[in-house]
Amino acid sequence: MSAGQQNDRQSGGKQGGKQGGRQGKQEDSEFEDRVIHINRCAKVVKGGRRFSFAAIVVVGDKKGQVGVGLGKAGEVPEAIKKAGKQAKKNLMKVPMEGNTIPHDILGHFGASQVLLKPAPEGTGIIASSSVRAILEVAGIKNILTKSLRRDNPHNVVRATLEGLKNLRSFADIAKGRGKTIAEIM
Repeated sequence: MSAGQQNDRQSGGKQGGKQGGRQGKQEDSEFEDRVIHINRCAKVVKGGRRFSFAAIVVVGDKKGQVGVGLGKAGEVPEAIKKAGKQAKKNLMKVPMEGNTIPHDILGHFGASQVLLKPAPEGTGIIASSSVRAILEVAGIKNILTKSLRRDNPHNVVRATLEGLKNLRSFADIAKGRGKTIAEIM
């Protein structure tokens, strides 16, 4: 072992720094993120075109938490990073019954509508790519979906989130009616 390696080891040098960075990321590693859509926008200026990028990223823990963010920047990686940070700020809890949702719901946003229906075990996720990314990181494994009307990714994502936000668990419904879960099933 050289003298430089011994000094690094004693002072926690390069190796210690890398381990510390990994530990910080382990906290965030419980969340999985997926890029749903990247949009390139061009601004025409005197010297030519200037490009900027917008990214939609979904973040979830596969245990019922999900969030979506939009990030804009001059470079794609920066836009994805910004969108990921915003998605973590916008996390919400999704009520689930086993590996599916408790009931049918229709999410609306803008001109888009997304129909979400519970499905029996073994069905899988029947959905478009935008909706599939949200449902997978949320931890839903069996669901039927249909994107109605418009297919703009921004609006489809927001309509899906609106539908998931409006879901109610059987426990909440029973509590609101003053009954037990067995009585309403």
